[in-house]
Amino acid sequence: MKKQKEIKDNCFCFLNSPCVIQVMEALETHTLGNKTLEIHYDDSPESPREWDNCSTLILTNGNGDRTDFQFAGGYESRQDFVEQGEAEIRKHFKDVAVCLPVNKYSHSGVGYSTSNGYPYNCQWDSGTAGFIVVTKAQIRERLGITRVTKPIIERAAEIASGEVDTFSQWASGDVYGFILKEDDEETHSCWGFYGSDIKTNGIIDHIGQEWKEVA
Repeated sequence: MKKQKEIKDNCFCFLNSPCVIQVMEALETHTLGNKTLEIHYDDSPESPREWDNCSTLILTNGNGDRTDFQFAGGYESRQDFVEQGEAEIRKHFKDVAVCLPVNKYSHSGVGYSTSNGYPYNCQWDSGTAGFIVVTKAQIRERLGITRVTKPIIERAAEIASGEVDTFSQWASGDVYGFILKEDDEETHSCWGFYGSDIKTNGIIDHIGQEWKEVA
């Protein structure tokens, strides 16, 4: 049976309707001797925004990080929201080092990105859903530095963009787990691996490199 995770999202864009994400109980099987590795979708992963992130994610629907910030509203266009929204955030949070628009694409699934390229610039199915923000205080705390230089800010922007990518994987259901069996008896399982490639998402590192050749 298919399971669904519903995320209702409003963004200032060409897209206004809620989206529904289907997370199917798919299965991929690999065999090594008398051992069997099953790959499943993780249908209830923890949101990466619960982690110790470097950034603050602010979405128009309130589904981002908890803050006391609210957008003023009344924007005339997507570009107006990008410009005015950033100005509001910089005024509210003070000492902002990074403020990047977070774009959303919704069409048979959902994705979030700081990219302005396709499909996040699609006229029909994309829009700007909010911003990812990093203050200088967050940089000092998370990166363990005292002097915030331009290269450090650029690095923080890269980290923030990566955190949006991870949030996008969670929102789209691109999170996996495994069940390891020996002689058809379950011996180990673990969940919460982001990305579908088990050679790069951490599963192979977790279960042993001997599985790399058969997976």
